[in-house]
Amino acid sequence: MATLTMPRRAWVEQVMGLPVSIHLRGPGVRDGWVADAVAAAYDELRAVDALFSTYRADSEVSRVNAGDLRLADAHPMLREVAALCDEAVDRTDGCFDARLPSPHGGTWWDPSGVVKGWVTDRVAARLSRLAGHDVSVNAGGDLALAPGRPDSTPWRIGIDDPDHPGRMLTVVAVCVGGVATSGTAARGRHIHDPRTGAPADALRAATVVGPSLLWADVYATAAMVRGPGARDWLATVEGYEGLFVTPDGAVTTTSGFPGRLTP
Repeated sequence: MATLTMPRRAWVEQVMGLPVSIHLRGPGVRDGWVADAVAAAYDELRAVDALFSTYRADSEVSRVNAGDLRLADAHPMLREVAALCDEAVDRTDGCFDARLPSPHGGTWWDPSGVVKGWVTDRVAARLSRLAGHDVSVNAGGDLALAPGRPDSTPWRIGIDDPDHPGRMLTVVAVCVGGVATSGTAARGRHIHDPRTGAPADALRAATVVGPSLLWADVYATAAMVRGPGARDWLATVEGYEGLFVTPDGAVTTTSGFPGRLTP
């Protein structure tokens, strides 16, 4: 059977405060065993949300911030993510930091910017074990992709124009890895420079494509903080490419960005 005619199926549920959709291409998408695997993937997402939610007083992240739980005594997943947060600070020269100013003074730990990409990568990897099925997991617009067959064709992913809803700047074709966008279009100036506390508004949007959604998401956030220097900085990061939109609508990309801009 040709790849382009492979059956497809999509599921969507609200998890972690955002829509998470799972798209599969392959011969068994209507079979019960595939549906069971998808249900297990959503169960994993909900379990991670219960551990990491900053909106639930009983989550382990909230308990760590309240001083009721030492990180050393927390769930192993929290310790794993904490190490990734520290690595993200190093990889971005401090432009990404999960230690943020607290509304009540001091700092608090909000690993959400790592957790979403990390768990979406985990779910995509879990589903990639469904032999013969291509996987796309979309968590609020950020995607983790995994091929399931030697003849898999790329997923075609539109990059939205932040200033013109419904218009795409380009379409990227990706078989495996992650695509992440950070910007001000949907949530306003919600990204701040962790080094100064000032809003990161020198870019309108940054999209990063690379082998891991976790790091694509981290780098997209860091690019927003870096502003005009983001393109040159990302060009030094092996395996990752980016597209950047300035407040006046100008669009630039790194040299290897896998998409052609719409005129």
